[in-house]
Amino acid sequence: MKILIILCGCLIMSLHAEEYEQISVDVRANNISGNSYYISGYSGSATEFEGFISNAGFVITSDGVLVFDALGSPPLGNALLGEIRKLTDKPIRIVIVSHYHADHIYGLQAFKDEGAEIWAPKGAWDYIDSELSENLLESRRESLYPWVNEETHIVRPNRIFDKDYKFSLGEHEFSINYFGKVHSDGDMSLLNITDGVIYSGDIIFEGRIPFVGDADLVEWAITIDKVRKMPVKYFVPGHGKASNKPNETMDLTYRYLNYLLDKFTVAVEEMQEFDDAYDSIDWSEFEKNNAFEIANRKNAFAAYLYLEKILD
Repeated sequence: MKILIILCGCLIMSLHAEEYEQISVDVRANNISGNSYYISGYSGSATEFEGFISNAGFVITSDGVLVFDALGSPPLGNALLGEIRKLTDKPIRIVIVSHYHADHIYGLQAFKDEGAEIWAPKGAWDYIDSELSENLLESRRESLYPWVNEETHIVRPNRIFDKDYKFSLGEHEFSINYFGKVHSDGDMSLLNITDGVIYSGDIIFEGRIPFVGDADLVEWAITIDKVRKMPVKYFVPGHGKASNKPNETMDLTYRYLNYLLDKFTVAVEEMQEFDDAYDSIDWSEFEKNNAFEIANRKNAFAAYLYLEKILD
């Protein structure tokens, strides 16, 4: 009888694993401090490396597991879950989503299947209900097939935050820091007070040029100033390597955003055409960073349009 039960259990696990396409990228949990872990994606564009270009994290507590972000496809989310299961069989209680962008949310399906509650910042619904989210999902079903396919859908949050919030899970104390519309329609970070670790989401990109999109650049720069003052020992950015030197990890994003603001404020005030302004700027400080070639001109144009609007 015991053998039969074991075989049935293995069969169920096998069937569950086969729900997701196989991946070839190396999804691996790294311990950063205490019971806090993170997964580090590769440095690339959204459709490179099977979509594995963002970070996620998790904290194992005596009362279950808290997860931060869920990676960019259901198979990647399942791989993240697999890394957690190597360390604990405790239930997944909560997944905190830093913001609703595709590379952080398509993996939520694997955790919803586990019964986890999904917590997200105000602004998530603006993304979910937009044509952009629908069109992007259709696009990713082609560019990231088979990892994103017809079975992939956007998981809706159970709980929305529009202000800071402190809570505990097991022996760990946490603080959600709500930032509002900064990098996306709504952003927040998670501070594990007990382990001294902050998971920033895409407020910070380490080792690569950030993605600007339709961000509020002034609020983003102000937010980084706030985060720089938080008393933390370890820092996990939305993209790039974690470190025990928080200010160094934040440095590239901080300098880059302020550079865009400084240069294009002058260009807009002097009524320069974008192409002329772009070509006249010295980009040497940033051109050796990852993603410069694919992202910088788009970011610069976004900054130009943003400043035209707020300086009008």
